[in-house]
Amino acid sequence: MLQVDKLTKFYGDFAAIENISFKVPEGSIFGFVGPNGAGKSTTIKILATLMEPSSGTAWLDGIDVVKNPRAVRGLLGYMPDFFGVYDDLKVTEYLDFYGASYGLAPARRRAVIPDLLELVDLSHKAESYVDNLSRGMKQRLCLARCLVHDPKILLLDEPASGLDPRARVEMRALLRELQQMGKTILISSHILPELAELCQHVGIIEKGRLVASGTVEEIMQQGHYRKVVKVRLLSREEEAAKILSQQPAVDQVVVSEGQVQAGFDGDDAALAKVLATLVNAKLPVISFGESSNNLEEIFMRVTKGEVN
Repeated sequence: MLQVDKLTKFYGDFAAIENISFKVPEGSIFGFVGPNGAGKSTTIKILATLMEPSSGTAWLDGIDVVKNPRAVRGLLGYMPDFFGVYDDLKVTEYLDFYGASYGLAPARRRAVIPDLLELVDLSHKAESYVDNLSRGMKQRLCLARCLVHDPKILLLDEPASGLDPRARVEMRALLRELQQMGKTILISSHILPELAELCQHVGIIEKGRLVASGTVEEIMQQGHYRKVVKVRLLSREEEAAKILSQQPAVDQVVVSEGQVQAGFDGDDAALAKVLATLVNAKLPVISFGESSNNLEEIFMRVTKGEVN
């Protein structure tokens, strides 16, 4: 659905992004991760046809963003990190304006606006002035604006920026609903735990270069990041630690606060054998589980904290 090939953007001698390549499968949510200034917004602006690359290109639904930007614009909804709203317009007037900008006939606009407001839970604010909306409501209104022409692809640059916890939960739920409707979504953010919950695929960018791309599991395999086994017991933690340290694919066993943690580099069958060994030793195991490296841990390992 979305393919980026060797995208590069220079400002003089300065490379904002360099040789960026990745793919976003149709109907998936792709998390674009990186520190501030790493090149996320530059990449998204090129995909949104607001900026031309110095070299390379990208295709949205098979259409080249450089050669045919007008056709691309009809396929996508773009939500920038900082967006303007017309404060002296009512919510319905705001959406009607953007619907007209996309060429929707008046009858079509009258039909689609109530549906969009219901989707983003703003029906009760239809006649309110935009200036009177909360930050979270303005974010949802901007998302509704992106959807007014029913695009296939959404480019969302930091959509949860500045939102309180409740508003972020509501935004996540809305994005999942849009995915279920068949939308392909690229979302940039520095709030890593939220991306880990939402995204099937992730791209990590630093200093203008893509340093990792794929599913979280694929990135872990590429970097050989180990998993962690966590065991909670009623007692006999030291004995459990000793048994764990003797198992294949297990090392760095640590006992802390009634819990034993160990590095693990085996498959599911090996993990099952570890659990069976503890049970056969009649240890009072309360819980046993595998904790994969989360997105935040992977990000810290593959980046150096550098920005352009």
